[in-house]
Amino acid sequence: MRKLLGIVGLMACTQLAAACQSKTTAGTGRTENERDSVIGQSQLPGAPVVKKALDVADSSRNRVAQEDSAAAAP
Repeated sequence: MRKLLGIVGLMACTQLAAACQSKTTAGTGRTENERDSVIGQSQLPGAPVVKKALDVADSSRNRVAQEDSAAAAP
């Protein structure tokens, strides 16, 4: 369980770092986030970990956006 949490944490950090980039991958025309989303929905080994990392990254991004909007409100 501890190893799985470490892997999920590492994937989340990687996804957060990659979220700053929106470059497309060669040949597919998809962004890294779109590609990872497709992988997360597949039946490949480790796909649930990718899906969880994307969910964590989305949750974190939404929380930061809410904090920013709350700080900007008078």
